[in-house]
Amino acid sequence: MVKPETKFWHELKRNTSKISWTRLENKALFGTPDLLGYAPSGNFFTVELKVTKGNKIRFSPHQISFHMKHNLNTFILVACTLDKGKVRLYPGSEILNLVRLGLQLEPLGEGWELVTQKLESL
Repeated sequence: MVKPETKFWHELKRNTSKISWTRLENKALFGTPDLLGYAPSGNFFTVELKVTKGNKIRFSPHQISFHMKHNLNTFILVACTLDKGKVRLYPGSEILNLVRLGLQLEPLGEGWELVTQKLESL
């Protein structure tokens, strides 16, 4: 059985073909985001992938700490109903509001088209 986050990762790769992705599997530094992206402009950025069925999004204390400490060019991409293509992109600097408000927080972009445009323009 393929995990929801793995499906999400494959969907992201399909929708952002102009970005060079490196999947980070870091067991030494807890809280490190899931992905390192390299935009067509030559800028690096990180993305934390989250899948949720409800309004709340779960983060470890290490993930919260990472995004509070590194608040530029860090993003959180949330799959709300992945089967319907509903994805939301948030800046890492908003992690505390995202913890508090969940999906009620206004995203930078919603849907693959807007998310792709935002990430590819970095």
